[in-house]
Amino acid sequence: MATKKSKKYTGENIVVLEGLEPVRKRPGMYIGGVGPAGLHHLIWEIMDNSVDEAMNGHATEITVHLHKEGDSITISDNGRGIPIDKHAKTKKSALETVLTVLHAGGKFDGNNYKTAGGLHGVGASVVNALSKKLVAVVKRGGSQYKMEFAKGKPKSKLQKLKGTVRGTGTSIFFSPDPTIFPRTNFNVDTIRQRLEIASFLHRGVKVNFHNDPDKTKESFHHEEGIVEYLGQVIKQRDTTAIHETPFTVRSEDPRVELTLQWTESTDEHLRSYVNGIPTGNGGTHENGFRSGLNKAVRNYFDMHNLIPRGVKITPDDIREGMVGILSIFIAEPQFQGQTKDRLNNPEVQASVDGVMRPALEQWMNNNRETADGIIARIIAAARARAASRAASAAVSRKTGGKRSMLPGKLSDCLNSGRGNSELFIVEGDSAGGSAKQGRDRNYQAILPLRGKVLNTESSTLKKMMDNKEIQDMVTALGCGIGPALDLSGLRYERIILLADADSDGHHITTLLLTFFYRHMPKLIAEGHLYIALPPLFRINIGKQTHWAADEDDRTRILKEHGDGRANPEITRFKGLGEMMPKVLWDTTLNPDTRRMLKVEIDDQLETDRVISDLMGRDASARFRFIMERAEYASEIDV
Repeated sequence: MATKKSKKYTGENIVVLEGLEPVRKRPGMYIGGVGPAGLHHLIWEIMDNSVDEAMNGHATEITVHLHKEGDSITISDNGRGIPIDKHAKTKKSALETVLTVLHAGGKFDGNNYKTAGGLHGVGASVVNALSKKLVAVVKRGGSQYKMEFAKGKPKSKLQKLKGTVRGTGTSIFFSPDPTIFPRTNFNVDTIRQRLEIASFLHRGVKVNFHNDPDKTKESFHHEEGIVEYLGQVIKQRDTTAIHETPFTVRSEDPRVELTLQWTESTDEHLRSYVNGIPTGNGGTHENGFRSGLNKAVRNYFDMHNLIPRGVKITPDDIREGMVGILSIFIAEPQFQGQTKDRLNNPEVQASVDGVMRPALEQWMNNNRETADGIIARIIAAARARAASRAASAAVSRKTGGKRSMLPGKLSDCLNSGRGNSELFIVEGDSAGGSAKQGRDRNYQAILPLRGKVLNTESSTLKKMMDNKEIQDMVTALGCGIGPALDLSGLRYERIILLADADSDGHHITTLLLTFFYRHMPKLIAEGHLYIALPPLFRINIGKQTHWAADEDDRTRILKEHGDGRANPEITRFKGLGEMMPKVLWDTTLNPDTRRMLKVEIDDQLETDRVISDLMGRDASARFRFIMERAEYASEIDV
């Protein structure tokens, strides 16, 4: 029970976090979380500083040394070395300032670094704050300096070590704090992959990996840069390029490097980077890449009058099978959040478009034989889509021993077997678009349905089979319908109904359940049918976000977490199409965080009666149902 004293709100209740205390209190704000991704983000923050030295011409070699126990690491470079002279404002050495003060660094004034990935000025200090031990060693002016820290606080003064040394550079050793991270062991494969990518993106820079746990040493050095990287990505994706020489552009002002090839794959794959930082969620640079690609190809079509009569070419047709690498370098990147996974600079879109379009147009016109092969592939993709066929990889998936003409609206998954695959039957094209962007393409397929589904309980068999939405569902599933249903031909392990969390969405889910119960009951009996539970509300309380499935869930969350210290901010989603793809993934698609209901029949007779009453032709049964329960309806969602 709360006491009178606890209810008072005075100046004593205001907590001031000083120095690096905010980082230790809320690490997720700075590194995205304390799981494996957050743990490895510590490495990337320090490594990005070394990469910044290299990309600005001050370093030629970077070394990452994973120590024997696997929970500590040293990152060093032969750059200029962090300054060690006293900082005028903090009255501390510049080294101590960089490692203990948030938003302190040499990348704000634009004089020392033309381009940089670590512009927030929090990277090194955040790593220091979240490490049980950090040791910085700097070589400058023929001398070597050392300083030790623990949990963000200095444990020694800046020491000038004895003797003289050659060269310059910085070395940072750190060991993550086990009181912050549940697991502190680094993953060797994750580090190795990131280091090799860095060597691809920064041509000529040598990146070394000393792996003590596995007793190995590797060096990555790629003079051809992203062209070599593209070849590796195509090989990893187990596909084949349809033309031998990739299209490649390198521009200095703006500094843009991009390369691409069309392949036999049926999906687009683009990897993008800004100042060496991977942007997994894309951004304005990717928008410019796709815009320039689309314009260049369309201009080639128009110039040579190549579009066949009756064929409509869409951007999806142009990008089908395209694998690309995009790397840009800009002075002041505006990243979305400290984890830097999306670029927001609006001017970058036009810059990348301006580099891409004319160069690709010229390349296609200078390589007519190659270009015509690409054009033929694009036309084939357009014809396939127009004929309601899936792209070639999807068509090759076997359904009952024969190939199937899959619906054109189906965005299939890449995995060829049923295995762990999932088909999301989604309400509306808008929600379907978000789901397509947010899903894991390897095993999740999306089939959007337009409008309200036909009520199969009160429809004739002919009317049902003439319905396009019903036809698409049956074709996509591949196992037949009614008495002819054969589960050996089922193409997905789970069929998940995904509709809005409001009354309209519940109605659509009910219509779909009616169809599956009446005409494909084996799917329910064998445990293949599920109902997704997307949130209806987003509730921000302080710095925490909660998701509520309905009004009752919202009330529960507010009661449990609304402690009065912060006014809750409540957002009601009008529909799934309003959600950003990442939000839809986190709340509804991700197997680790989503909520789903498995459809099961406990009482066959009762289920049959309820569906007949609610969905059948006899309106009197529905009238009785409504009148008997009217007093319980405190709020109607319309």
